[in-house]
Amino acid sequence: MRFSILLFFLIMFMIGTDTFLISPMLPTLQTEFGVSTGMAGWMLGAYTLGSAVFALIAGPLSDGWNRKTVLLCGMLGFSVSTILCGFADSFWTMCLFRFLAGVSAAFTAPQVWASIPVVMPPSQISKTMGIAFSGLATAQAFGVPIGSWLAAASWSVPFWTIGAASMPLMAFVYFKLPDMKPRAQEKPSILSRYVPLIKSGKARSGFFAYLLLHLGSGTAFAFIGKWLADSFQLPVGHIGTVMMFLGIGTLLGSVVSSYATRKLGNVNAVIAGMSFVILLYAVLPRMSSLPVVTVGFLLLFATLGVVFPTVMEALTALNAAIRGTISSLANSTMNAANTLGAWIAGAIYAQYGGYSSIGVFSAACLALSLVVFFYGGVMGNKRTPSREQTASSS
Repeated sequence: MRFSILLFFLIMFMIGTDTFLISPMLPTLQTEFGVSTGMAGWMLGAYTLGSAVFALIAGPLSDGWNRKTVLLCGMLGFSVSTILCGFADSFWTMCLFRFLAGVSAAFTAPQVWASIPVVMPPSQISKTMGIAFSGLATAQAFGVPIGSWLAAASWSVPFWTIGAASMPLMAFVYFKLPDMKPRAQEKPSILSRYVPLIKSGKARSGFFAYLLLHLGSGTAFAFIGKWLADSFQLPVGHIGTVMMFLGIGTLLGSVVSSYATRKLGNVNAVIAGMSFVILLYAVLPRMSSLPVVTVGFLLLFATLGVVFPTVMEALTALNAAIRGTISSLANSTMNAANTLGAWIAGAIYAQYGGYSSIGVFSAACLALSLVVFFYGGVMGNKRTPSREQTASSS
């Protein structure tokens, strides 16, 4: 059982490291491939675009397949496509390989969340979910900086390292995890699994608010590395060191998330957390002191580490009968927002005053997200299902 927990953590760590790796390397890759600042965002967006589009298909399809097989195929594709990124010889081949890595991640990450309730005993499900989520936070804290330090030798090395390190995990999945075949013989269509969410006004509001939340945070994150290089003249290795504190913040937030929600309640934790993040997004890009910026972003990402799991819990509680599909849709929504955010960040950075304009845009997105979350009733009492939820479950 402990080995399974460690395995889920390591899988999410590898995916998280690969997902966030491009941001601190963006100035290096921009120079390597000779592209403009506006175009550079495509190297970020290609990955999240592939993940966003194919997560909509991968989640519902895997509900009717053996999850172990889907997980193995996804990890194989992820490993190979990430290694190929290190051999990219042009901007567009890099975008292609990043897109394929995103597609593979779309078939991998949702299987982790869906496999945990099957593999783990009920008393360990919540704990294992938290540990798997901390794999993403740990990737930001340590995986991305390590990748940045490796990139100081050659930009290809981090991609080769991540791809190669993912391969042994496939062997552990094959030998250690059981088959997870669907119980029901009937396989509903992909669209039919989304119908209850489409009909639910609360679900529509929740996912729109979730989109805005990640649009704001994703736009700000995409060009942090570029901003640190331009404003503070940091080389790629030092950028990774600064971004380590962002990941440490996320990790700390995920650790104290349950404590914060117990003390404040889910609703108050989200209101206080998002309000604080809105303020920091508006203010930090105007700071000229690197230590102040570093501490500020540590606090910002620690707060997001509390907000994200709390919001995700509210979304998965919308309809207990289709939590796998909800998780896939949430993953797709997050990556769609990050894709759009990377493109928007490039345009804003190049044309509207650099990173301070990105900060204003991100703050506005989070403010609107907060309004929609509560106007749509998403952050209501999750213990008492609404009539709409009950009807959609039947």
